[in-house]
Parts: sequence; C-alpha cells; structure tokens
Amino acid sequence: MRERKPATRPALCLAGLTVAAGLAAATPAAAETLESALARAYGGNPVLNAGRAGVRVRDEDVAQAQAGYRPTVSIDADIGVSRFEGQLGGGTIRQTTLPGGAGLTVNQTLFNGFQTDNRTRGAESRVFQERETLRFTELSTLFNAAQAYMNVLSDTASLELRRNNVEVLEEQLRQTRDRFNVGEVTRTDVAQAEARLAGARSDVSAAEAQLRASIGIYRQVIGVEPRQLAPGRPLDRFVPASLNTAIDIGLKEHPQILSAMHAVDFAEAQVKVAEGILYPQVALQGAVNQRYDQQLAGSNGVTAAIVGRVSIPIFQGGAEYSAIRQAKETVGQARIQVEQVRDQIRSAIVSAWGQLEAAKARVIASQAQVQANEVALNGVREEARVGQRTTLDVLNAQQELLNARVNLILAQRDRVIFSYGVVQAVGRLTARFISLPVSAYSAKTHFDQVKDLWYGVGTPDGR
Repeated sequence: MRERKPATRPALCLAGLTVAAGLAAATPAAAETLESALARAYGGNPVLNAGRAGVRVRDEDVAQAQAGYRPTVSIDADIGVSRFEGQLGGGTIRQTTLPGGAGLTVNQTLFNGFQTDNRTRGAESRVFQERETLRFTELSTLFNAAQAYMNVLSDTASLELRRNNVEVLEEQLRQTRDRFNVGEVTRTDVAQAEARLAGARSDVSAAEAQLRASIGIYRQVIGVEPRQLAPGRPLDRFVPASLNTAIDIGLKEHPQILSAMHAVDFAEAQVKVAEGILYPQVALQGAVNQRYDQQLAGSNGVTAAIVGRVSIPIFQGGAEYSAIRQAKETVGQARIQVEQVRDQIRSAIVSAWGQLEAAKARVIASQAQVQANEVALNGVREEARVGQRTTLDVLNAQQELLNARVNLILAQRDRVIFSYGVVQAVGRLTARFISLPVSAYSAKTHFDQVKDLWYGVGTPDGR
C-alpha cells in the first residue's frame, strides 16, 4: 500500500497554506505575510487604538495644569427693580429705579507655593507613563498578532496532515478487508483498522474546530479574515546575542519599567504640590464696574480697582500635614514597585529565552524523528507484506509518523513565536524597531498641539 504524500514536506508545513473561515480554499490573491499582518494589527487593533486615545486623554492634564499660570477673566452683569417711598423735607417721595450694572474681573495668581509648577511636572510624568503603557500595549498586540498568524498556519498544516491520514487509513482498511476476504488476516485486524480510522476522523473534527478558533482569534487581533498566508519567519535578527545582553536591554528599555519610574516622578511631584499648600499664596485682582441707578434714578458711575492679596496659612487642622506624609509614603511605594517590575521583567526574559532555545532544539529533534519514522514505516509495511508484521504494527507506525509530523509543525510554530517573544520580553517588539511597513504613530504630535492651547473645545482632529 502506498501512502498519499502531503502537499508539502513536513519540515515546510507552515509555508504557503490557504485558509478561510469556512475551511475552504481562498480565491487567488497576493499572499498575506507575517509582516503585513502585523502592520494591519498595528493600524487597526482596537486595544491599541484605545491605548492611543488614553494617551491623548492624559495630554490634556498638562494643559489643565498649565492653566494655573494664566489669568482668569469673568464678566458679570445684573439688573433689578427698586421702589422707594418716604418722607423728605416734609414731602412724600416715591421713586422707582432700575439698579444694575456690568463688570469685568481679572484674577492672576502670582505665587502659590510652586503648586502650578509641580502640578505641570506631575502631569507631564503621567503623560510619559501613559506613553510607556501604550508602548507595552503595542508590544503585546504585535506579539498576539504574530501568535495568531502562526497558530492559523500550524493548525491548517495539522488539519491537512490529519485529513491525509484519514485517506491513508481508508486505503489501509480497504486492503485489510480484501486480505480478510481471502483469509490472510483475521476479523481482529479489520476491527483494528476500523477503530484507527474512526479515531482519525475524530481527530480531523477536532483539528477543524481548533482551526476555526484560531481564525476567530486572528480576526479579533489582526482585524481581517485570514486568506492566503505566507510562511512565517523567526525574528532572529532582533534577538539579542546572549541572555545577559537581553536582560541588560530589558532592564533599561522595557516600557513597564519606564512606566513605573515615571510613576515615581509623578508621586514626587505630588509631594511638592502638597507642600505648596503651606506656602504663602499671592494673587492680584483687577476689576472695572459700571453701575446705574444706585441711589437716584438716572445716576451712573464707573469704579475700578486693583487689589493685591496675600494669604499666609498658619494652621488648618493638620490635614495638610497628613496629606504630605501620605504623599511621601506613596513615593516609597512607587519605588518599591519599580523593583518589583524589574524582577518581573527579568523573569519574563529568562523564561522567553528558555522557550526559544527549547523550540530550536525541538525543531532539530522533530525533523530527525520524522525522518526516522518515515524509514520505520516503510520497513514495517514491507515486513507486513511478507507476514513478519501485523496490521497493528503498521497502524502504530503510521500513527507515530503522524505524531512526529504534527510535533514538527508545532515546533516550527513555537520557533517563530518564541523569537517574537524574546524581542517582546526585552521591550523592542515595536513597529518602529522591527521596521514594519507602517506610518508610526507619534504621541508627541497631539501633545504639542494641545499643551499650550488657551481656549477652544475642538480636538486637533476636528471633533
């Protein structure tokens, strides 16, 4: 009996596979590459876009903090009705007036214990922290996209192998029945072939379900249905040369560490803000008012004043001192969290490096296993033809070869995914660093557009 060969060699099962949501062949089109799929995820992933919106939200904190440097201006107006009746010089006076007026008031803070300076510095630290959070979201999104891409490829290759296995077992069962009819084998051999075929068909159904699940995740992360996927290649050119180098890079560049450090800066600024309450507060107020009918009908006048005001806090119940102590404890907590994050990143890098090294070894071992099982299966079949092997021996050899091929596919998949995992773990899996064919999003652009705006309710993009 000859086995129908798979469409591709086992070592290349992840290449050039056509997949579709309904497990049907896709129409001819340019193949999607792993890089183009990552570019799609970079531009359209909702989690990543929500993170960008979050950075734009934080940008406005700086504009709000800087408002403390600027004057506040208000216009007020009033009008009313006043009725007077009384005696004056022996005569009776009855008078109705419409007292009213309008005024302009300008308030300018001159000194508030550097609270505005420190609020602005704290707001900028929050912006930088949010940018690092966005960069971490980008790392996660691109890694998830690479994983989804490779899962679809590997699941499709596994499904094709299992379908091929069903065809092989169907032929095996047909030949076993023919041999049973002429008395060469027993009913037990037929039952063994039937059982193995039934199991293979069940495996096909499970593989189809797994592929559909992977396609769903692909659609969720990348934003489109997978159609024709080109081979995925490891990201070895961006993997550091050694584990120690990877750890050094990660501890310096990983966005979660930098985010935690910016959180320390923000907490320190909040200490300064709280201390600023104890300083004298100096403000200047200018006002101009036009008044009508204040005492007599038809009277009017203009008043103008400039008033400087100094407020020196003495004691306000002690709450401000507690707030300062609380802010200092928050700084201590934030510094401890930096060390905690460093330990987490170090652990993640070591784990990712070990997974990549293991995947490389598994690819080599799986290739050797496939080759050995191919030789073993051919030998068992030849021995079965001369009566030295049973049908069960042939079925077992076929199953071992199938398992070896599936394991090779999974090892190849992991080889690619874990190379991306190492680059992610050190904090470099960004569109800019790995040179994705996209226009990189610049968080600074929106920051520069809004930080010095004095007025206006429209966003820079026109909303």
